[in-house]
Amino acid sequence: MASRAKATILDIAREAGVSKSTVSLVLQGSGLIRPETAVKVRKAIEDVGYFYNRGAANLRKAHSNVIGMVINDLTNPFFAELAVGMERVFQAAGVVPFIANTAENPVRQEEVLKSLMEQGVAGLIVSPARGTTPGAFRRIEAAGVPIVFTMRRLPESRIPVIAPDNHRGAVLATEHLIRRGHRRLAFFGGSSDLVVYQERLGGFLEACEALGIPSADRLIVEGETSRKGGMACLETALAAAQPPTAALCFNDAVAFGVILALRKRGLAEAEHYSPALTSVAVDTAGLGERAAHVMLKMIQSRTTRAEDHIGAVSLVVRESSGPDRSKQMGDAA
Repeated sequence: MASRAKATILDIAREAGVSKSTVSLVLQGSGLIRPETAVKVRKAIEDVGYFYNRGAANLRKAHSNVIGMVINDLTNPFFAELAVGMERVFQAAGVVPFIANTAENPVRQEEVLKSLMEQGVAGLIVSPARGTTPGAFRRIEAAGVPIVFTMRRLPESRIPVIAPDNHRGAVLATEHLIRRGHRRLAFFGGSSDLVVYQERLGGFLEACEALGIPSADRLIVEGETSRKGGMACLETALAAAQPPTAALCFNDAVAFGVILALRKRGLAEAEHYSPALTSVAVDTAGLGERAAHVMLKMIQSRTTRAEDHIGAVSLVVRESSGPDRSKQMGDAA
């Protein structure tokens, strides 16, 4: 089998047992080729790892000036701010950023990545969609195209990652709640198939363990990473025999959903019309800028390797934490 990094139309023809012209017609979507032959050729394309490059003229240069920014959810202000940071650096460098929203759909993500590869992109910055498999980027890696992950990593992947310190952020937030007198805590939202979930849940559990919160008083409710998910998590928690008095939420969207559900129930925590959210502060735009700088350096150095960067986080305390229960009731629940 041909080297994936240098696969050509001739390699496909040899693999499929057809002529070079037949392969070309299949790549162009011609209706002149019999369906069974087209299927055989497409299988050979997958087997040799070939990318049909419609921007072939760009390959005659050192590289194209287009970089793909593939974001999992641009409707989330967090990821929109990330994209703005990346775009700012690329525009200053005279690079054309092409942005795509995968809407947390790994199938859509695969289509976007294939299209970008066909256009001869110089590099890819990706915040992987939920459900992305570890092997989803192997063909792109084999083709020698630089890739940087932002905000999320994939298990067992060597692709460089630019992300906040999710574990540390969860530790800080959980410690804050415990020190305000809460002894029954919950972790709302996210699911175990996300590495970032494991990082944040790990921080939550570490803080609980360190500050003496027994496992019986820790409630973990998985759910959608959205306002709808937050509302559902709260309903599950309130159905428990002893509901938690405080919760660490997977992200701001889940937290806002929890606040909306509390307000609908008329509970004390929702007395404020819109309590400002205590949250883990992340320099999202700064991480986007960092990812863009790393990508430009990788392209310039003609490498696919770079160091991971884990950004610092801090806790910003606002009204949503409620009153300090430790001053009001000591260790009472």
